[in-house]
Amino acid sequence: MRLFVSVDLPEELIGPVRDLQAEFADADGLDFVDPAQAHVTLKFLGNVSDGAYEETVAALERAVESSCVGPFDATFGGLGVFPSLDYISVLWLGVDGGAVELAALHEAVERECVAAGFDPVDEEFTPHVTLARMQHAGGKELVQRLVREREPTVGTARVAEVRLTESTLTHEGPVYETRERFALGR
Repeated sequence: MRLFVSVDLPEELIGPVRDLQAEFADADGLDFVDPAQAHVTLKFLGNVSDGAYEETVAALERAVESSCVGPFDATFGGLGVFPSLDYISVLWLGVDGGAVELAALHEAVERECVAAGFDPVDEEFTPHVTLARMQHAGGKELVQRLVREREPTVGTARVAEVRLTESTLTHEGPVYETRERFALGR
């Protein structure tokens, strides 16, 4: 199974995410993410064998508990790119409110997953929702301009759980299925 750990955006933010993506519709080279699958990735686990699945679930249970993060509100707003405005591979929506809680969850998930044998991440955690991937630089100038000029707020959502999600790659794009849910502390 190809798995990742995430905080998913609720259904009521799908429309606002789609509306924000529409502002970039004329940027040639962007491949947009399905807004119904919008999420903040806490950790990409990669391929996990059936034999390692239960230990993975146990590690995530420990992580959510040890994070000491209870349900919180996250506000999604602002734009950014990875790795830089000069070379854009990913266009993303930021997290204004709730970033501290997401970072605490990420740190706990990272700690427990590395202890369970997963590879550590190399880059610093930036809580974000991927809006699009740039396949070629045809629309780079439009993306640069909008990222510099726009400070959109998509909305606020209550975060009450972390999900373990399976990603199946298809010709039409990835298909996500929630495998486990981990409720945040009271």
